[in-house]
Order: sequence, then C-alpha cells, then structure tokens
Amino acid sequence: MQLREVIMSKYHVPVMLQECLDGLRIEPNGVYVDVTYGGGGHSRAILNVLGERGKLLVFDQDEDAVENRIDDPRLYFCQGNFRYLENFCSYYGVSKIDGLLADLGVSSHHLDAKGRGFSFRFGEADLDMRMNTEAEISAKNVLNTYDQPRLAKVFRSYGELDKASPMANAVLNYRAAKPIETTEDLEIALERFLNDKTRNKTLAKVYQAVRIEVNAEMSTLELMLEQATDLLKPSGRLVVMSYHSLEDRIVKNLVQTGNVAGDKNPDPFGNLPQVYKAISRKPVMASSQEIEINSRARSAKLRVAERI
Repeated sequence: MQLREVIMSKYHVPVMLQECLDGLRIEPNGVYVDVTYGGGGHSRAILNVLGERGKLLVFDQDEDAVENRIDDPRLYFCQGNFRYLENFCSYYGVSKIDGLLADLGVSSHHLDAKGRGFSFRFGEADLDMRMNTEAEISAKNVLNTYDQPRLAKVFRSYGELDKASPMANAVLNYRAAKPIETTEDLEIALERFLNDKTRNKTLAKVYQAVRIEVNAEMSTLELMLEQATDLLKPSGRLVVMSYHSLEDRIVKNLVQTGNVAGDKNPDPFGNLPQVYKAISRKPVMASSQEIEINSRARSAKLRVAERI
C-alpha cells in the first residue's frame, strides 16, 4: 500500500505519518509497538518497512479496531489497554523493543460514531465516551455522580476551562431536575457559557475533559511510558504524538528527567541520570499543507527520543 493510500484511510487519517516513521528509524528485522492502533494507518506504514523477520505488536481496546485488524503474520494484535504493555510483550515472548509509537489523539472514527458520544455534533447522542465499551465508567457517570469540586477539577485540569467551577455548578443544577444523558442535555446545561463565537471551542474543551477522565488517559499514559522505558533497547526510539498540553508535559518530563513527574533525582555527585536523548529540542509540528488536509493535525505535537 502506498503512503498516500494510508493517509487517506476512511477510518482515521494518521497525523504526521512520515515524521513518525522517520522518528522510529525502523530496522527491517526489529521489534516495534504501536500502542494506538485505531484504523491501522501507522501500523500499515510500519509493516511496509519491516522485513520478513520483523515484528509489530499493536494495542487497541476498542471492538471496532479489532474488526479493522490487518492480516499479516508479523502483526500481533493486543486487544487491551496499553497500560498492560509489559504483560502483552511478555505473553508474546518480547523482552526488548526497538521502538514504540503512540498517537494519543481520539480517532476520526470515534468522533464520527454518533452512538459513542465523543462529539457534540450529534444532538441526541448517548453520552458514553468509553474507548473500551466494556468499562464501567462512562461520561454519564462522571456528569451525574461527581460532586462539584471533583467535576470542576476535571473541567479545569483536562479542559483548561477558565469557568470550570461555575460550569460544574451548572451541571449539578441541571441534573438536580433531570439526568444528563445525551449530548443535547449537556449543551442545555452549559448554555449560558456558550456563544456563537466560541461555542464549538468551549464544547470541544468540555468533551475533551470528560473523555480524558472517563478513560483515565493521563495515569494510563504515565504507566505506559514507564514500561516503555524499561522495554526499549539502547538506541531504541520513543515516538509520541500528543494533542493536549498535559500529555505533552508528561512526555517532555520523561525525556528531560527520565521520569514522568519531571523530578530531578541527581546521584551523590550531583549528576542527573541520562535516560533519553531528545532527537529535536522542540516538538515537531504538522506542516501547513497537512493541516489544510487534516485539521486535527493543528494541535499535534510530536516528540521523538532515543533510549540511552
């Protein structure tokens, strides 16, 4: 399959595909991991470069992604959350890897699936937002059971919303009369915070905040990155594309300090441990040409680091 065909996948348009491949610096017979399989766009491109003895482990907990599985003997599909990276690697007899790719954005497929509740474009959509449809906590649980301080923290931390506290109050006031079950309910609850100029941007931040909470995305990312650090061979590549400042900060912390918290832990001589070498000082951004084709690339930040 040609790179152009991969890019134009209907399921999901991979962002900065060539930059991700360049970052991985793929060895034909190496072992690689794509922890965000989705529509398989990045994985197909990796397989195109891998040799016959190469191996690619891919992760996705979504049933829809399983149906989109690539039939290739070099591909090992791990149906589960990437927080179980080490467990699945052990199951498939993999002790060390040459590279790992993570595209942390929600897929175009999820945004376009009305029944999943990831987008405010569908007024009567059920508020679900679970990547794993078998998980217990959904967006409805968050919006209907969290108390005011906890909900305000979700809006503030994950949505970076200036009016997080009054917005949380509005949700509690609405649900006192009627449960928040659909995307329309949520919009009505927050109506006084929405205007024609900033409506879509504000709603996008609200949905992002709830989705991150539902799927425990930050803690899961931290767990995966810690495991990736243990699994990567010396000179192995870590390639992570984030769409949120908190995600990017976690990745940046890891690259700079060797830990996701960003704690500087010098040895007795005052030297900081060198765990990764950043391949570029600043994150790579999508080109204006790509943003024209795929608007979701606008907020993407790609960091590439090499294990020392």
